[in-house]
Amino acid sequence: MNRTPYATASTIPTEAIPAEAAPADALGTSAARTRSAELEKLVREDPGRFRVLTGDRPTGRLHLGHYFGTLHNRVRLQDLGVEMTVLIADYQVLTDRDVADQLPRHVEDLTLDYLAAGIDPARATVFPHSAVPALNQLLLPFLSLVSVAELNRNPTVKDEIAHSRQSAVSGLMFTYPVHQAADILFCKANLVPVGQDQLPHLEVTRTVARRFNDRYGRGTAVFPEPEALLSSAPLLLGTDGTKMSKSRGNAIALAAGVDETARLIKGARTDSDRHITYDPAGRPEVSSLVLLAALCEDRDPRQVADEIGTAGAGALKKRVTEAVNERLAPIRARRAAYERDRGYVRQVLREGAARANAMADATLDEVRRAMNGYS
Repeated sequence: MNRTPYATASTIPTEAIPAEAAPADALGTSAARTRSAELEKLVREDPGRFRVLTGDRPTGRLHLGHYFGTLHNRVRLQDLGVEMTVLIADYQVLTDRDVADQLPRHVEDLTLDYLAAGIDPARATVFPHSAVPALNQLLLPFLSLVSVAELNRNPTVKDEIAHSRQSAVSGLMFTYPVHQAADILFCKANLVPVGQDQLPHLEVTRTVARRFNDRYGRGTAVFPEPEALLSSAPLLLGTDGTKMSKSRGNAIALAAGVDETARLIKGARTDSDRHITYDPAGRPEVSSLVLLAALCEDRDPRQVADEIGTAGAGALKKRVTEAVNERLAPIRARRAAYERDRGYVRQVLREGAARANAMADATLDEVRRAMNGYS
């Protein structure tokens, strides 16, 4: 799964979200999920009141963890009528890499994955960080609102440092949560679809918004304090039994071919018990495969496990392979069609960048006015 909590939404009227609402992580998971259900209801009732900003770093092909964790939900929200803004975080590739190799190609490949999954450029704005200077300029005033100690104790940053490919982590890693605050707030986002592990990042954004309003707002809220729309997507493990991740080389890419998919699933870790059950705590590797088949088939994982029964891991992997290949077949077909027209992909990025620049320029102008004309 990508580490970014980029999926965000904006333009809910302020009366729809109580001003006294506490930070999601302070509320606790149970209360945050209760509030998230209320927000989901608001989205379904009037999706036109929302703008979602979501995205990924262009560090490799998107995989099944991305699809069931974020992409599927993005397309769902888009199809409900929510306005989508999709960020390709190319600048943030350098947070844990010394060199951003073949970045333009990776940006286009990521856009191909978006289009193949169902993101519609007629209803979505797709753009890279590097094409929107005003968005990135927000980082400087926002950094002045957050202490070094606050950045240093962010648990998500600590986890990323632990898994970094670099021998020494650059200062950019510590600014990462504040850069994400700029991503969320440049379009006045106030609702952020995230996983539970991303709540600390969202709290940095809330802190930045609150402190900017207190210091420069003169009684007016320049920025909303965004709330969390918690993802209900279950965790998919990679083929090695750890979290599915591009950087760990244990993922099944959306663009993988039929044979490659079969090979990867065949090599997935299981256990010695032939009786297939769905027990995520006791049998995480087997249960993740069962879950993957169930997600692809829109079935309950316990029913899938019961149907396989005592047939063993071989039968389970065969079922998963067939389910994945069937589910991905139309996505792969669309991707191949778009890949034959790279000019169209570049046009999508150019038009998206133009729309994003208009939003970012307006927000930066407002920030400068609030800060007494500082430039």
